[in-house]
Amino acid sequence: MSLEFDIAKRYMRSRHRYGIVSVITFISIGGVIIGVAALAVVLSIMNGFESEVRSRIIGTGSDILVNHITHGPIENWQALADTVMKVERVVAVSPIIFSKCAIASKTESDGVVVRGIIPEYEKKVSRISDYLLTNDLTFETGDSSAVGVWLGVNLADRFGVGLNDKIKLFSLKEAVSSLTGLIPKAMACRIAGVFETGMYEYDGNLVYIPLEAAQSLFNLDSAITNLAVKTTDFYKADKISIEIDRAVGYRYYSTDWKMMNKNLFSWLTLEKWASFLTLSLIIAVAAFNIVSSLIMVVLEKKKDIGVLMSLGMSAPAIRRIFIYQGITIGGLGAVTGCILGFTLCYLQLEFSIISLPEEYYFISALPIQMQFFDFVSVALAAFVLSFLATIYPATRAAGLNPVEAIRYE
Repeated sequence: MSLEFDIAKRYMRSRHRYGIVSVITFISIGGVIIGVAALAVVLSIMNGFESEVRSRIIGTGSDILVNHITHGPIENWQALADTVMKVERVVAVSPIIFSKCAIASKTESDGVVVRGIIPEYEKKVSRISDYLLTNDLTFETGDSSAVGVWLGVNLADRFGVGLNDKIKLFSLKEAVSSLTGLIPKAMACRIAGVFETGMYEYDGNLVYIPLEAAQSLFNLDSAITNLAVKTTDFYKADKISIEIDRAVGYRYYSTDWKMMNKNLFSWLTLEKWASFLTLSLIIAVAAFNIVSSLIMVVLEKKKDIGVLMSLGMSAPAIRRIFIYQGITIGGLGAVTGCILGFTLCYLQLEFSIISLPEEYYFISALPIQMQFFDFVSVALAAFVLSFLATIYPATRAAGLNPVEAIRYE
């Protein structure tokens, strides 16, 4: 242990002539603790929300979508699926039809998005089976005259329909012209299931129908519009997407979930770091308190500094005494703050102390996802601010004239 650090510890433990110095020191430590804990908790909450949103987006869709370069239908999709399946880290594919159409019940009508699927394939690339409230991955209704469909829970509530109720889907693709205008193609349907993802964008606007029915409704014959892809690691979907593009050739291109939801996740990332910078002001305030306490220690220990310098201690060594004292305050606050933040996050994670109304949010409790990098970043920020706060007091102490310091003390 160096002499400078030993002296710094003695200064921190010693009783100060002016009691206000000790008070400011404790306030500084407390400020760093509160700032670090608040930052750690807020970042963990934002990670939790991002994880929940990402889970539901990928769970309802897929890691990657393969499209035709012209955005038109994909003929002979089986051959394309075989090619994609040969790409490393691809575990499953599912043919889908993704298009807009109109929906109508006895009392309501609106525009919706239709996703035509084959249930046996779809369950391999998404978590739709987890979201189906009926827990029955089939479109069967017992009515051969109507097509079975799955509706989002919010869409079903808005239309006032439930299981086995009748609705109609209308497509304007290749609509028939008449004297009164275009007559859309209609398809009689019965509700075979209701799903709930927790995200209104899907629960209020999405309808699942059998792939063959979608091909008939949109006049696609045996073609599809997209090929959904499941990978071994959705975090690396962007890299796997590049490999798929190389395999399928120029006629097709793939889009990973990050690119499909780029605006949403960019906003979440921006909000996270904006919160980081804003809450760092709490630590900055504590750093100003460190400046104040160290300046007062310098004034109080002026004679001691003069004696040390007269005994041969160099100015850089004097500077290090007060730097060590400041970063010890910051380090103690950072470590304690991280422990406090981790404890609060753990309690919320295990016991869901803060609950959320499920009718307004897609989750029942405040989500938490702790990341080691976030805690390290917060602690490092506190440490750096504490170090910067020591520069002026330490420089002032090192610049004292030993003769003058002893003479007037």
